[in-house]
Amino acid sequence: MNFLRGVMGGQSAGPQPSGAETIQKLCDRVASSTLLEDRRDAVRALKSLSKKYRLEVGIQAMNHLIHVLQTDRSDSEIIGYALDTLYNIISNDLEEEEQEENSQKQMEDLGSQFTEIFIKQQENVTLLLTYLEEFDFHVRWPGVKLLTALLKQQGPQVQQVILVSPMGVSRLMDLLADSREVIRNDGVLLLQQLTKSNAAIQKIVAFENAFERLLDIITEEGNSDGGIVVEDCLLLLQNLLKNNNSNQNFFKEGSYIQRMKPWFEVGDDNAGWSAQKVTNLHLMLQLVRVLVSPTNPPGAASSCQKAMFHCGLLQQLCTILMATGVPADILTETINTVSEVIRGCHMNQDYFASVNAPSTPPRPAIVVLLMSMVNERQPFVLRCAVLYCFQCFLYKNPKGQGEIVSTLLPSTIDATGNSVSAGQLLCGGLFSTDSLSNWCAAVALAHALQDNAALKEQLLRVQLATSLGNPPVSLLQQCTNILSQGDKIDRRGSKVQTRVGLLILLCTWLSNCPIAVTHFLHNSANVPFLTGQIAENLGVEEHVVQGLCALLLGISIYYNDNSLENYRKEKLKQLIEKRIGKENFIEKLGFISKHELYSRAAQKPQPNFSSPDYMMFDHEFTKLVKELEGVLTKAIYKTTEEDKKEEEVKKTLEQHDNIVTHYKSVIRVQDLELEELKKQVESLEVQKEHLQATVTQQVSQIQQHKDQYNLLKVQLGKDNQHHSSGNDVAQMNGVPPEEISKLREEAEEWKHKLERLEEQLREKDSLIEALKSSPPAVGTAEGSSQTKTGLEVESELHREAETLRAQIHLQSTEIAVLQTEKQELLQQMSAAPAPRPGDRSLETADLEGRVMALLQESKELKNEIVGLAEEKTSLKQQLDSANSTVAILRTEKTALQQEVAESKKEQDDLLVLLADQDQKIIALKNKLKELGEPVEDEEDTESGDQGEEDEEDEKEERED
Repeated sequence: MNFLRGVMGGQSAGPQPSGAETIQKLCDRVASSTLLEDRRDAVRALKSLSKKYRLEVGIQAMNHLIHVLQTDRSDSEIIGYALDTLYNIISNDLEEEEQEENSQKQMEDLGSQFTEIFIKQQENVTLLLTYLEEFDFHVRWPGVKLLTALLKQQGPQVQQVILVSPMGVSRLMDLLADSREVIRNDGVLLLQQLTKSNAAIQKIVAFENAFERLLDIITEEGNSDGGIVVEDCLLLLQNLLKNNNSNQNFFKEGSYIQRMKPWFEVGDDNAGWSAQKVTNLHLMLQLVRVLVSPTNPPGAASSCQKAMFHCGLLQQLCTILMATGVPADILTETINTVSEVIRGCHMNQDYFASVNAPSTPPRPAIVVLLMSMVNERQPFVLRCAVLYCFQCFLYKNPKGQGEIVSTLLPSTIDATGNSVSAGQLLCGGLFSTDSLSNWCAAVALAHALQDNAALKEQLLRVQLATSLGNPPVSLLQQCTNILSQGDKIDRRGSKVQTRVGLLILLCTWLSNCPIAVTHFLHNSANVPFLTGQIAENLGVEEHVVQGLCALLLGISIYYNDNSLENYRKEKLKQLIEKRIGKENFIEKLGFISKHELYSRAAQKPQPNFSSPDYMMFDHEFTKLVKELEGVLTKAIYKTTEEDKKEEEVKKTLEQHDNIVTHYKSVIRVQDLELEELKKQVESLEVQKEHLQATVTQQVSQIQQHKDQYNLLKVQLGKDNQHHSSGNDVAQMNGVPPEEISKLREEAEEWKHKLERLEEQLREKDSLIEALKSSPPAVGTAEGSSQTKTGLEVESELHREAETLRAQIHLQSTEIAVLQTEKQELLQQMSAAPAPRPGDRSLETADLEGRVMALLQESKELKNEIVGLAEEKTSLKQQLDSANSTVAILRTEKTALQQEVAESKKEQDDLLVLLADQDQKIIALKNKLKELGEPVEDEEDTESGDQGEEDEEDEKEERED
């Protein structure tokens, strides 16, 4: 104990041992002592020495400490000391004094070396993970810190060990649910290190309900008003979502985007934001940008954009955008965030166009932002953010492009001058003396014309008033005038930036617009200026301008429609060959793509520059250069004959396209006609169902009459059983012979009617069988479809006829039963003996009463038979109606078969014509290939043919 007392600071006699000797003795005590208290005191002493003697403790004590972790699990105190000691050895986070004393050792990266020794045995990391399950604060917290330090030193190796460890990540996720904030907060830091650059662990953490827990922590801490814990949670969320499409989709489908809206609720008083709040809100905005980044898959980004609109997040961001008192860096990041939320999403772009700034009178948010962009007093990063927002608003948004260009047209300009439009601001920036404003306005206007030939033609109508008394000039003419003046105008900023911006605008404007090319060439000074700029040997800083001039001249040749005699394609090529030289022209054209700033701009859409001098190229313009560079090179080397052949091929292709379009319209008309025929068939089926319902109603009425007849028959049978045979004879004798003969005649008449009905039914059956056995007139798929429909209708009618025949058969059976009963009565009358006179005198009164009753019953039976006769007549009429329906359907089937045959013939003619056209196209393409012209790949052609086959398949399916 004296030894330990000396180590812990007590006084002892004799010379003091060195640090290494003390550490060696402590390690021996840890290894050899049998008492737990002695080992605990020794580990405590090692912990106190581990910061000052980091190297010695790490070399001598690491194995002993790991052994303690393996064997003394039951004592939480010694485990805590061991974990703290290992943390001090591995971590580089030392105090300032210790950093100065051990600066040489830190340079040797002891932490990384000790970490490598520790994780060499993977069981050590697994053992550490088991200690994280302990609830004891003195064990769990040092374990969290130690694992965090290991991840900082050797992240990928430790990540791999944790990934293969059973339930490794799940154990770490439990730290977020710890009620002790220290452990929970350090658990967030641990997960930050764990999820860096490892998509597999990111997915596991996300599906362990990390989003829910982190958002709950952010809410509990006060959202953007929270402390550094909120910052740590946001950094962890960024690790989980950035460049991880699976987690982004899970975040969206889990409705977590809706929970982000309260983050951006700011009050009216925005003065005095704390530095932590600015940091938190900045990270929150970056998290929104991660979900809608242009680098994400288009479908995923689009779904997140729509979700942000529906939950009100975009509206909240626009509120911050128009609020006052917001710090500049937050405002800049908000503009960038809104830009990517609306980029390419028409719904969000339309909403953004409707946002107004809280001013008097209200102004559109786009106008307010453009005012900041062309104002040279605004910060550079803010102006770049506004330009990016304007570009995203116009990206794939023809409606927005049209609205911007319309503010420049003469018919829409506000003559009173009370309001400033977006077009006026762009023109003002385009012709100001600030080179950065010139470049931003030119690029913004180029985006308003991107991939929109109609607006390029509309912009040619714009007229500008240069000075009092001078006639107005077109916008195109004014741009070329400023371009030709060059450095003569005193401007603030880069010397070449203004010219580069104007050349970008002109190249975008003239590309794929022959009318604009004609207007440009109509000014006789433009072509000499371009050739002069290209031919001169200027400095390196002018190489960009020379390359853009070459690009503009190449566009004027490639999209030239030869409407100006002096500036036809061949004459311009000759001019290039004489004044510049084709090789020199191609070399100058290559200056653009070889420039360093061109490569930077091509990487991502956002204009992110460190200083105004680096603003030379726009992302969308780099796409245009990449598309035109090879095409223009080939166009310069083409001969006149090749140009003529190319024009002929283009005309032939246009004619082919017109023919194909015509036949497609014919097919559409035929499809509409088929749809109408199908509707007619459906109406006939409705009529059939109505008739079937009527027949069902008649059947129910017949059943009611049948029940009434059975009841009367039962009553008559009871009366016959009640009287004796003598009375029966007397009753029959009392019936007048006229009544009996009438009954016989009526029975015979009903027999004849029944035979006629049966004969009519047999005729209908034979007709239906003939319709079934008749072969279809056309063997095509369309004909089979129509025949199938007709057979279905015939089968329905056949079933109805069978039903009617069964009903008539039942009625005939009933009539036969009545006839049998009558025959039996007649036989009884003929076989009965004559009555005695005495008996007759006694029973006369009774017999007369019974005879009257029989007569009454006979009348009722006659009335019933009359009703049945009327019902049979109605059934006969229904049969006649069914026969007429069959005849009509048969006629319609024949007509449909004829129409299908005609349609088949027309389609065969169309296929023959298309085959001829395809052969011509193949021959023309071969000629083009021989001439060195670019021709569409066969995959594109096959995809087009596949599209036509799909249309034919859809047509056949509709007919089926």
